[in-house]
Amino acid sequence: MALKATIYKAALQIADMDRGLYADHALTLALHPSETEERLMMRLLAFALNVPENDHGGALQMARGLSDTEEPDLWQHDLTGQLLHWIEVGQPDERRLAKACGRARRVTLYTYGSAAAIWWAPLQGKVARLANLAVWQLPAPQAQALAALAARSMQLQVTVQDGQVGVGNARDHVELHPVALKEASA
Repeated sequence: MALKATIYKAALQIADMDRGLYADHALTLALHPSETEERLMMRLLAFALNVPENDHGGALQMARGLSDTEEPDLWQHDLTGQLLHWIEVGQPDERRLAKACGRARRVTLYTYGSAAAIWWAPLQGKVARLANLAVWQLPAPQAQALAALAARSMQLQVTVQDGQVGVGNARDHVELHPVALKEASA
């Protein structure tokens, strides 16, 4: 019998001073049986950092990611169906990133964990030509602290200022300092 996904509900209050974005979002996330809460929370963080101010250009949506190799973790299509933004979490290979860059105007990758530097070292030169790719790394201790906030029902406040991210609930608060490994030039 196949294992089923575990459902998480998140109420996000986002105050992103860097983008002038102040919004509330109610999200339902499925934790895939092979996925960790750390990865789930990285997807939630990716949503908070990339959600558009409004849906006029298309909404940012959770995609099937782990369940479907043809989809990212999150994506944004415009109203005509054109893929605007492809967002990955983890450590995909060069082929997957190149394919994503060919399909979407923007591709953003959030990597985390203690093996991220080892994964990035040989990949860095191979993806340098992908102009529309941005790669961000969250240091392992910060990703683990973020995962500690995971609960089946969450109310989180996300504050972004000067590139620094604060995420908290009624009891705990973590400071995150994402590091740009590669910035998009397109």
